[in-house]
Amino acid sequence: MAAWSDLTFDVLEHITSFLPLPDHYRFGAVCRNWRSVSKQRQHPPAPQLPWLVLEDDKQTRNRKFYSLSEAKHYSLDIPELHGRYICGSSHGWLFAVDLKITGILINPFTRECYELPPFPGYNEYTNVTTLIDKLPSDYEEGFGYTFEQMQPRIVFKAILSHDPKERSDFTAMILFGEMHESAFWRPGDSSWTVIDRPDCSMDDILYFKGNFYVVAAMNLLYVVDFEREPKLIEVGLEIPAQISVEGCGLQRYLIDFNGHMLLIERYGHSDENDKSITDGFIVIEPKLDHNCYNIWHDIDGYALFLGRNVCMHIDSCHVPKCKKNGIYFTHPTQSLSPVEFGFHDLGVFDMTNKTMDTFYSDEVLFPRVDSPVWITPNPW
Repeated sequence: MAAWSDLTFDVLEHITSFLPLPDHYRFGAVCRNWRSVSKQRQHPPAPQLPWLVLEDDKQTRNRKFYSLSEAKHYSLDIPELHGRYICGSSHGWLFAVDLKITGILINPFTRECYELPPFPGYNEYTNVTTLIDKLPSDYEEGFGYTFEQMQPRIVFKAILSHDPKERSDFTAMILFGEMHESAFWRPGDSSWTVIDRPDCSMDDILYFKGNFYVVAAMNLLYVVDFEREPKLIEVGLEIPAQISVEGCGLQRYLIDFNGHMLLIERYGHSDENDKSITDGFIVIEPKLDHNCYNIWHDIDGYALFLGRNVCMHIDSCHVPKCKKNGIYFTHPTQSLSPVEFGFHDLGVFDMTNKTMDTFYSDEVLFPRVDSPVWITPNPW
């Protein structure tokens, strides 16, 4: 019988196609031959649950990650992320804001990185003092805002049109500032281009079939027009808020679900401390060509992952420990109160029986700076 280390490249490479990320690294640590195979894989990786990107470890400054499938934490030394706030995740890449109000786009598993220009609306902010001085006058005085409290309000969400490793002509789009205005950047641009918008706050962005779409309050949908003066153009109909009698609409998300655009409304209530608590979700499919919409009561056995990441879906039949018809979500607080700052609403909603459950310990609800963000590891 041949030694395991002498197996041919094709056989070993086929084996790696069944391995999730942690096992992939363990495979590469066996011997020099296997390590070479792990670096040259050609098959796509096995379906896997996303990871949560957590905060820095205060002592080591390592970035903490949580593997949902293993229920296990990992601590990775990624110097580029030291002290940065994560404001987006797309195709396995992270958007991170630094102390100079500029940012980077980085693949945390390969360390490939793009420097981003200063974010629009904050170009003149070069230190914490001037940033806090720019707070709107209607904020209550005496809270003693810190830069860490301001970071989450600079960029609300950021996504990519394509994986930069697959296409160099990708586009990055962000929602920024108090009103979640939109702007885009492409490699080679010296600054972000702000997109003209209607007078309303935006909730989410999606790249779908060659176009960027944005959803605003009242479930209004817009498509981004990239002509001479980029602007948002309303498409489709106004979808009534599908909320419970006691609840209220908290946030809207867009997702490309196997070629269908879905609009997902998160509804809930405020507790005695005025913190937003999620009660459930409504899944809506806008029919843009027919000026109508459908309400989905299940998601075909899939699981959805919503948050500051590009919203993702996974077939639960192919991934162990994944809740069928479950909507996993993370959502950070937007409050600047020292009491509420850092409270994060997260859980998993079962669309079948309309119940809510947890997937992570309650320690994440204690005050902290970074909000959990979903990422699909992409080291290949």
